[in-house]
Amino acid sequence: MRKLAAAAVIILLILVAVSLIFFRRTPFAYSGVVEAAEVDLSPRLTQEIIKLYVDEGSEIKTGAPLAELDCQDVNLAAGIAESEFKRAATMLKTASGSQAAYDRAKFNYDDATLKQSWCLITSPLDGKVLYRYNRAGELAQAGRKIFTVADLSEMDVWVYVPHDRLAALHVGDKLTAKLPETGQTFNGDIMVINDTAEFTPKNVQTRDERSRLVFGIKTRFKNDEALSLKPGMTLEVSLPK
Repeated sequence: MRKLAAAAVIILLILVAVSLIFFRRTPFAYSGVVEAAEVDLSPRLTQEIIKLYVDEGSEIKTGAPLAELDCQDVNLAAGIAESEFKRAATMLKTASGSQAAYDRAKFNYDDATLKQSWCLITSPLDGKVLYRYNRAGELAQAGRKIFTVADLSEMDVWVYVPHDRLAALHVGDKLTAKLPETGQTFNGDIMVINDTAEFTPKNVQTRDERSRLVFGIKTRFKNDEALSLKPGMTLEVSLPK
Protein backbone atom coordinates (compact mmCIF):
# COMPACT_ATOMS: atom_id res chain seq x y z
CA MET A 1 0.00 0.00 0.00
CA ARG A 2 2.80 2.32 0.98
CA LYS A 3 4.63 1.50 -2.23
CA LEU A 4 1.53 2.34 -4.26
CA ALA A 5 1.10 5.64 -2.41
CA ALA A 6 4.76 6.53 -2.92
CA ALA A 7 4.50 5.71 -6.64
CA ALA A 8 1.39 7.87 -6.95
CA VAL A 9 3.16 10.78 -5.27
CA ILE A 10 6.16 10.41 -7.57
CA ILE A 11 3.92 10.34 -10.66
CA LEU A 12 2.05 13.40 -9.41
CA LEU A 13 5.31 15.28 -8.88
CA ILE A 14 6.50 14.35 -12.37
CA LEU A 15 3.24 15.60 -13.90
CA VAL A 16 3.50 18.88 -11.99
CA ALA A 17 7.10 19.36 -13.11
CA VAL A 18 6.22 18.64 -16.75
CA SER A 19 3.29 21.08 -16.58
CA LEU A 20 5.48 23.82 -15.14
CA ILE A 21 8.06 23.32 -17.86
CA PHE A 22 5.37 23.35 -20.56
CA PHE A 23 3.68 26.54 -19.37
CA ARG A 24 6.98 28.32 -18.92
CA ARG A 25 7.94 27.53 -22.49
CA THR A 26 4.56 28.43 -23.95
CA PRO A 27 4.68 32.11 -24.98
CA PHE A 28 1.89 34.34 -23.74
CA ALA A 29 -0.61 35.27 -26.44
CA TYR A 30 -2.80 38.37 -26.48
CA SER A 31 -6.38 37.76 -27.59
CA GLY A 32 -8.13 40.13 -29.98
CA VAL A 33 -11.25 40.20 -32.13
CA VAL A 34 -10.83 39.85 -35.89
CA GLU A 35 -12.04 42.87 -37.85
CA ALA A 36 -12.36 43.46 -41.59
CA ALA A 37 -11.83 46.77 -43.38
CA GLU A 38 -15.46 47.55 -44.20
CA VAL A 39 -16.56 49.89 -47.01
CA ASP A 40 -20.06 51.39 -47.17
CA LEU A 41 -21.35 51.86 -50.73
CA SER A 42 -23.90 54.57 -51.46
CA PRO A 43 -25.47 55.73 -54.74
CA ARG A 44 -24.72 59.24 -55.98
CA LEU A 45 -28.21 59.55 -57.40
CA THR A 46 -31.67 59.14 -55.86
CA GLN A 47 -33.20 56.50 -58.10
CA GLU A 48 -35.26 53.32 -57.98
CA ILE A 49 -33.27 50.09 -57.78
CA ILE A 50 -34.27 47.94 -60.73
CA LYS A 51 -31.79 45.07 -60.23
CA LEU A 52 -29.56 43.65 -57.50
CA TYR A 53 -26.74 41.41 -58.64
CA VAL A 54 -25.53 40.19 -55.23
CA ASP A 55 -26.84 39.27 -51.81
CA GLU A 56 -25.31 39.15 -48.35
CA GLY A 57 -22.41 36.70 -48.30
CA SER A 58 -21.71 36.98 -52.04
CA GLU A 59 -18.07 37.02 -53.05
CA ILE A 60 -17.23 39.97 -55.30
CA LYS A 61 -14.42 41.15 -57.57
CA THR A 62 -13.28 44.69 -58.28
CA GLY A 63 -15.55 46.26 -60.91
CA ALA A 64 -18.27 43.60 -60.59
CA PRO A 65 -21.84 45.01 -60.82
CA LEU A 66 -23.68 45.13 -57.50
CA ALA A 67 -26.85 47.11 -58.26
CA GLU A 68 -28.48 48.88 -61.20
CA LEU A 69 -30.59 52.03 -60.87
CA ASP A 70 -33.53 53.00 -63.08
CA CYS A 71 -32.13 56.35 -64.33
CA GLN A 72 -34.69 56.98 -67.09
CA ASP A 73 -34.41 60.73 -66.61
CA VAL A 74 -30.61 60.53 -66.57
CA ASN A 75 -30.56 58.55 -69.82
CA LEU A 76 -32.98 61.00 -71.43
CA ALA A 77 -30.81 63.96 -70.43
CA ALA A 78 -27.72 62.15 -71.73
CA GLY A 79 -29.36 61.56 -75.10
CA ILE A 80 -30.26 65.23 -75.44
CA ALA A 81 -26.77 66.30 -74.38
CA GLU A 82 -25.20 63.98 -76.95
CA SER A 83 -27.36 65.40 -79.76
CA GLU A 84 -26.52 68.98 -78.79
CA PHE A 85 -22.82 68.16 -78.60
CA LYS A 86 -22.81 66.59 -82.07
CA ARG A 87 -24.68 69.60 -83.46
CA ALA A 88 -22.22 72.01 -81.84
CA ALA A 89 -19.27 70.03 -83.22
CA THR A 90 -20.71 70.13 -86.75
CA MET A 91 -21.43 73.86 -86.55
CA LEU A 92 -17.89 74.55 -85.29
CA LYS A 93 -16.41 72.74 -88.28
CA THR A 94 -18.51 74.77 -90.72
CA ALA A 95 -17.64 78.04 -88.94
CA SER A 96 -21.32 78.68 -88.18
CA GLY A 97 -20.86 77.96 -84.48
CA SER A 98 -18.61 79.36 -81.77
CA GLN A 99 -15.94 77.70 -79.67
CA ALA A 100 -17.81 78.77 -76.52
CA ALA A 101 -20.99 77.01 -77.64
CA TYR A 102 -18.99 73.89 -78.47
CA ASP A 103 -17.24 73.90 -75.08
CA ARG A 104 -20.56 74.34 -73.26
CA ALA A 105 -22.16 71.46 -75.19
CA LYS A 106 -19.15 69.23 -74.54
CA PHE A 107 -19.29 69.98 -70.81
CA ASN A 108 -23.00 69.11 -70.70
CA TYR A 109 -22.38 65.90 -72.62
CA ASP A 110 -19.47 64.83 -70.39
CA ASP A 111 -21.50 65.63 -67.27
CA ALA A 112 -24.48 63.61 -68.50
CA THR A 113 -22.24 60.68 -69.44
CA LEU A 114 -20.65 60.73 -66.00
CA LYS A 115 -24.06 60.63 -64.32
CA GLN A 116 -25.02 57.70 -66.53
CA SER A 117 -22.04 55.76 -65.17
CA TRP A 118 -23.39 56.29 -61.64
CA CYS A 119 -26.48 54.27 -62.52
CA LEU A 120 -24.49 51.04 -62.18
CA ILE A 121 -22.97 50.51 -58.73
CA THR A 122 -19.84 48.37 -58.89
CA SER A 123 -17.50 46.84 -56.33
CA PRO A 124 -14.39 48.85 -55.40
CA LEU A 125 -12.55 45.76 -54.13
CA ASP A 126 -12.17 41.99 -54.09
CA GLY A 127 -14.02 40.66 -51.08
CA LYS A 128 -17.47 39.82 -49.78
CA VAL A 129 -20.82 41.53 -49.29
CA LEU A 130 -21.46 41.78 -45.54
CA TYR A 131 -24.77 43.65 -45.55
CA ARG A 132 -27.42 44.64 -48.09
CA TYR A 133 -29.87 47.30 -46.99
CA ASN A 134 -32.34 47.52 -49.91
CA ARG A 135 -34.40 45.37 -52.23
CA ALA A 136 -35.16 45.74 -55.92
CA GLY A 137 -38.00 48.21 -56.45
CA GLU A 138 -37.08 50.39 -53.49
CA LEU A 139 -35.94 53.98 -53.85
CA ALA A 140 -32.22 54.34 -53.17
CA GLN A 141 -31.35 57.68 -51.60
CA ALA A 142 -28.20 59.46 -52.70
CA GLY A 143 -25.59 59.24 -49.96
CA ARG A 144 -27.36 56.50 -47.99
CA LYS A 145 -25.60 53.15 -47.97
CA ILE A 146 -27.11 50.21 -49.79
CA PHE A 147 -24.20 47.77 -49.29
CA THR A 148 -21.39 47.18 -46.85
CA VAL A 149 -18.54 45.20 -48.37
CA ALA A 150 -15.20 44.08 -46.97
CA ASP A 151 -11.81 42.95 -48.17
CA LEU A 152 -11.26 39.63 -46.38
CA SER A 153 -7.78 38.93 -47.76
CA GLU A 154 -6.29 40.84 -44.82
CA MET A 155 -7.79 41.08 -41.34
CA ASP A 156 -7.07 43.46 -38.48
CA VAL A 157 -6.82 42.58 -34.80
CA TRP A 158 -6.42 45.07 -31.94
CA VAL A 159 -4.53 43.78 -28.90
CA TYR A 160 -3.79 45.67 -25.68
CA VAL A 161 -0.45 45.43 -23.91
CA PRO A 162 1.00 46.92 -20.71
CA HIS A 163 3.57 49.74 -20.79
CA ASP A 164 6.56 47.49 -20.08
CA ARG A 165 6.06 45.62 -23.36
CA LEU A 166 6.15 48.70 -25.61
CA ALA A 167 9.94 49.12 -25.72
CA ALA A 168 10.32 45.84 -27.58
CA LEU A 169 7.61 46.58 -30.16
CA HIS A 170 7.88 48.57 -33.38
CA VAL A 171 5.62 49.26 -36.36
CA GLY A 172 6.47 46.70 -39.04
CA ASP A 173 7.46 43.93 -36.63
CA LYS A 174 6.50 40.47 -37.86
CA LEU A 175 3.96 38.49 -35.85
CA THR A 176 2.26 35.14 -35.73
CA ALA A 177 -1.22 34.38 -34.49
CA LYS A 178 -3.24 31.25 -33.85
CA LEU A 179 -6.92 30.52 -34.34
CA PRO A 180 -7.83 28.66 -31.11
CA GLU A 181 -10.61 26.57 -32.66
CA THR A 182 -8.46 24.99 -35.37
CA GLY A 183 -4.87 25.67 -34.37
CA GLN A 184 -4.20 27.38 -37.72
CA THR A 185 -1.44 29.96 -37.71
CA PHE A 186 -1.30 33.24 -39.62
CA ASN A 187 1.51 35.67 -40.37
CA GLY A 188 1.13 39.39 -39.84
CA ASP A 189 2.66 42.73 -38.94
CA ILE A 190 2.26 45.51 -36.41
CA MET A 191 0.51 48.38 -38.19
CA VAL A 192 -0.12 50.96 -35.44
CA ILE A 193 1.04 51.47 -31.85
CA ASN A 194 -1.09 53.97 -29.94
CA ASP A 195 0.78 56.80 -28.24
CA THR A 196 -1.60 57.14 -25.30
CA ALA A 197 -2.74 54.65 -22.69
CA GLU A 198 -6.35 53.64 -22.19
CA PHE A 199 -8.34 51.33 -19.99
CA THR A 200 -8.64 47.81 -21.33
CA PRO A 201 -11.83 47.63 -23.47
CA LYS A 202 -15.01 46.18 -22.00
CA ASN A 203 -14.86 43.05 -24.16
CA VAL A 204 -12.03 41.81 -21.89
CA GLN A 205 -13.77 39.45 -19.50
CA THR A 206 -12.45 40.18 -16.00
CA ARG A 207 -12.97 43.42 -14.08
CA ASP A 208 -9.34 43.47 -12.88
CA GLU A 209 -8.04 43.33 -16.43
CA ARG A 210 -10.44 46.09 -17.56
CA SER A 211 -9.13 48.42 -14.86
CA ARG A 212 -5.53 48.33 -16.13
CA LEU A 213 -4.03 51.01 -18.35
CA VAL A 214 -2.80 49.50 -21.61
CA PHE A 215 -1.69 50.57 -25.06
CA GLY A 216 -3.62 49.52 -28.15
CA ILE A 217 -1.70 47.84 -30.96
CA LYS A 218 -3.24 47.28 -34.38
CA THR A 219 -2.02 44.12 -36.08
CA ARG A 220 -2.83 42.88 -39.57
CA PHE A 221 -2.77 39.28 -40.79
CA LYS A 222 -2.92 37.66 -44.21
CA ASN A 223 -5.95 35.43 -44.53
CA ASP A 224 -5.59 32.01 -46.14
CA GLU A 225 -7.10 31.03 -49.50
CA ALA A 226 -10.15 29.54 -47.79
CA LEU A 227 -10.71 32.86 -45.94
CA SER A 228 -10.74 31.04 -42.62
CA LEU A 229 -10.50 34.29 -40.67
CA LYS A 230 -13.88 35.97 -40.37
CA PRO A 231 -15.01 39.14 -38.60
CA GLY A 232 -15.89 38.49 -34.97
CA MET A 233 -13.53 35.54 -34.45
CA THR A 234 -10.95 35.60 -31.66
CA LEU A 235 -7.29 35.37 -32.65
CA GLU A 236 -4.40 34.72 -30.23
CA VAL A 237 -1.53 37.02 -31.18
CA SER A 238 2.05 36.25 -30.12
CA LEU A 239 4.13 39.44 -29.87
CA PRO A 240 7.92 39.56 -30.42
CA LYS A 241 9.99 38.99 -27.28
